[in-house]
Amino acid sequence: MNPVTFYKCLADETRLKCLMLIEQEKELCVCELTAALEEIQPKISRHLAQLRKCDLLIDRRQGQWVFYRINPSLPEWSRQVLGATTQNNPVFIRDNLKNLNQMGDRPTRMLVCC
Repeated sequence: MNPVTFYKCLADETRLKCLMLIEQEKELCVCELTAALEEIQPKISRHLAQLRKCDLLIDRRQGQWVFYRINPSLPEWSRQVLGATTQNNPVFIRDNLKNLNQMGDRPTRMLVCC
């Protein structure tokens, strides 16, 4: 992965928070990210599409939901950057994690998403 492309993909607050939340939770759907970030679904989906285009995320479909996770084929250096950023900046996504946790745990969250 080209480092310039990698850092450009991280240069937007919404994209960075999506990545950090997914890094923290291992996998999230659009509905969960929408609730966590308090943003509209089209905006979140647009940013997720960009992160997929950058090869930072992969997705899987389960019924009507699409779940996103960090691309396991990312170079080790980029996974370390994402991990260290998430681990060392908990305040940056604290409120977003609080919003996410208010949805409950899975599978309860899926009922909220319907």
